[in-house]
Amino acid sequence: MQPLGADEPRAVGPYRLLGRLGSGGMGRVYLGRSAGGRTVAVKIVHPHLALDDEFRTRFRREVEAARRVGGAWTAPVLDADPEAAVPWVATAYAAGPSLAAAVAAHGPLPEHTVRALGAGLAEALAAVHELGLVHRDVKPSNLLLTVDGPLLIDFGIARATDGTASLTSTGVSVGSPGYMAPEQILGRGVSGASDVFSFGAVLAYAATGAPPFPGDSSAALLYKVVHEEPALGELAPGLLREVVEDCLAKDPADRPAPGELARRLAPEGAARLMAGGWLPGALVEQVGRSAVQLLNLEATDAREPASGPVGLSGVAAAAQRPVASGEFGPPPPMDAVPGTPADAPVVRGTGGGPGKVSVTVSAAAAPGEGGRGRRLSCTVALAVAGALAAVTVGSAVVFDLLPGSGDDTDADAGSGAYSVTPTAASSPAPTDVSSGPVDSEGAGALPARYAGIWEGEGTGLGGTLPMGTFRVTLRQAAVGAKVGELRQTDGLGTVCVDVLTLKKVTAKEVVADSVGAKSNHAGCNPEPHTIRFTPTGDDLTYTSDSSAEGNPTARLSKVGQG
Repeated sequence: MQPLGADEPRAVGPYRLLGRLGSGGMGRVYLGRSAGGRTVAVKIVHPHLALDDEFRTRFRREVEAARRVGGAWTAPVLDADPEAAVPWVATAYAAGPSLAAAVAAHGPLPEHTVRALGAGLAEALAAVHELGLVHRDVKPSNLLLTVDGPLLIDFGIARATDGTASLTSTGVSVGSPGYMAPEQILGRGVSGASDVFSFGAVLAYAATGAPPFPGDSSAALLYKVVHEEPALGELAPGLLREVVEDCLAKDPADRPAPGELARRLAPEGAARLMAGGWLPGALVEQVGRSAVQLLNLEATDAREPASGPVGLSGVAAAAQRPVASGEFGPPPPMDAVPGTPADAPVVRGTGGGPGKVSVTVSAAAAPGEGGRGRRLSCTVALAVAGALAAVTVGSAVVFDLLPGSGDDTDADAGSGAYSVTPTAASSPAPTDVSSGPVDSEGAGALPARYAGIWEGEGTGLGGTLPMGTFRVTLRQAAVGAKVGELRQTDGLGTVCVDVLTLKKVTAKEVVADSVGAKSNHAGCNPEPHTIRFTPTGDDLTYTSDSSAEGNPTARLSKVGQG
């Protein structure tokens, strides 16, 4: 989480803002607190979008639909003002990691945890479908794991099945590659059965640690979902496997209803499975530690005076350029608890989540850039778009390039969206960059300023492509020796690890050679490349010269000792 800038509001509606969690194409997300002490995630729409009448209509409709969603296992919308000069919406804060972050950090979840997760999610979907809504984007990054149970978040693309067809272009599908239902990909209409397919894919991911439709590109993922059977080799025979196989049926009519799934997984109700404790010990400890840090943050910021309401920025108001309308809804909790590790509990916000970008490709459109993960070249991006257009002739497919989250990623490379803020306990006092021995050739040991564990959200292609979470560990080393590693987790929970060798140290930066670990999967970049770390305040700015990966950058905050 980043401190509030001089040009940012200190209060929105009745909520005091404590810090900025993230920003992106749809708006900015802040951690806020009500007068009564309740913690919320507040999404403020970008002023230029507020000038678009069609976007306002979508925003109003989706807030109204999201307000109808409530009860157990969902994150409720608490407040909103769609008619404000700059519209905003607030949802409850949820202290817990996303399923994607939990699996990336700890591996597959225990069977009891997966059953409880599935039962809660099934009950949540049953309640959503009874309201005439379809979520349309059930995926690991839209599920929060709290001590009390799972929470389904991000209803930014949930649409009422009646009365909103005029707001949706014909043939457009919204979702995430690998978790979208076949009919959703082919533009044949979306129903509650589509959410059930996504439910099955999520359960498979939670139980095995890998998505049931693996692939190195979005086009490959979409093709496999439509034409191939799921890869469930690691899922042992039994109830969970039977449930997953039934949900992943290609024909929507063959999939069970959410209510039936809930009864199969938890005959006495999901709450009974949660009663005795449902999370592994490591996750319980993580949630508790983050809750204490959040309380400390609130106590510190409570003394800060609030400012007036948010208004249109002069630059955005002057531009008044038309912007294509997108989906939007209640902000989910985002990854933003200070001083926590990479698998930290998250508070997601924004319509689509941090790191979430939508790209539209149609048969008549020119191929554009897009893709998934850090391992994407511009050439591959064009090929993916072209292949996707061929697969979806006659319709358009809008898909998330990152499932978290995101959801929104920081479009400004220097803002370090929702990176973890260092705490006094985890961050040593800043030292001069040249504190280590450095000679004129740059052949010196790593300065103490750089040593530690750093984390932040990365982007590529000039800030337009979300790359997921970058976690860098740097240790004392001489030039030519291994200095640490980079662990990047994309929105689907896929992990790539690079080994870093110290190459050069100057008074202004540290340069390292980066090469993929031998244990990486085939989708990771195996080619060596050069990366640089440059001090930016108390943070580090990471840059890479790898064009195959879209020249990723990230602003990293210190979260621990190396």
